[in-house]
Amino acid sequence: MTGLTAHPAGTLAERALELLRLGPASATDLAVRVLGLPNAPIAVAERIAAALLGADPRVRQQSDGSWSLVAAAQGSPLLEECAFAVVDVETTGMQAAGDDRITEIAVVVVHGARRDVVFESLVNPGRPIPERICELTGISQEMVDAAPTFAEIADQILAALAGRVFVAHNARFDWGFVGAEVRRTRDLALDGPRLCTVRLARRLVRGEPSYALGALAVRLGLEFGARHRAAGDALVTGMLLQRLLLHAREQGARTLADIEVLHRTPMGALT
Repeated sequence: MTGLTAHPAGTLAERALELLRLGPASATDLAVRVLGLPNAPIAVAERIAAALLGADPRVRQQSDGSWSLVAAAQGSPLLEECAFAVVDVETTGMQAAGDDRITEIAVVVVHGARRDVVFESLVNPGRPIPERICELTGISQEMVDAAPTFAEIADQILAALAGRVFVAHNARFDWGFVGAEVRRTRDLALDGPRLCTVRLARRLVRGEPSYALGALAVRLGLEFGARHRAAGDALVTGMLLQRLLLHAREQGARTLADIEVLHRTPMGALT
C-alpha cells in the first residue's frame, strides 16, 4: 500500500514529486516546470528526467515515456486497504521553520473501524514554553524538561508513520512541524500522501459555521477526552476522519485517489 516514507532531502527531486502528485508529467514538463529549461530539446529533457528520477523507487516511467508516482502507475488502493496515521502535535508556537518546537506528539492509526493510539509522548523542546501556551495545553515547563527530545524518539515516530496516510486537522501545521523536526534531527524529508480533515470537512459537511475541531466534535457528537493534548485531539480527529470517509463513500468514493481528488477540489467547483 502506498504510504508515508522518509528519504534524503533533495530540492529538485522534491519539486519533481510535487509536480507528479498532480498527475503524470512528460520529460519536457519536468524540464520546464522543475528545472526552468523551456527550450531544452526533447532528448536532453529525457536524459535529465532519467538522471533525476530513474533511480527513485517512488517514481515510474510509463509506457508512453511520461513519469508518474508509483501509486498512480499501479492504481490507487481501496479505502478499506488504507491505514491512516492521524497526527496531532502541541508546540511552543506557530513557526515550524523558526524557533518553535514540538512539546507533545501523538499518532493514532485508523484502519476501518479500528482506532488505536500507537505512539504518544511529551517532547523536550529545548526552549521555554510561553506562558499562554502552558495555559492553553496544560503542558508545563517541568513536564517537558523531564521528557525525551525529538531526536530520541524520532525513529519511533517514523515507524508509526511509515506506510500510512498522514492525516491531521489543519495538516499543514502538523506536517510542517513533524517534517521540520525529522529534517533537523535525521536529515530526512517526509514524503507521501497526506489529508487534512479541515479541507475534507468543508467539502463533505457543508455550511458549518466553524470547522474547528471542537466545533465539529460537538456538531457530530464525537466524544472529546483531553482538549489541546496530543492524544485527545488525535483520537477525536480519528473519529472525524472515520465519519468523513463514510460520507465520502456515500458520494461514491472507493479509493484513496478518489479522496485525494475531493481533497484538492476547489470549493467553488463543488455543487
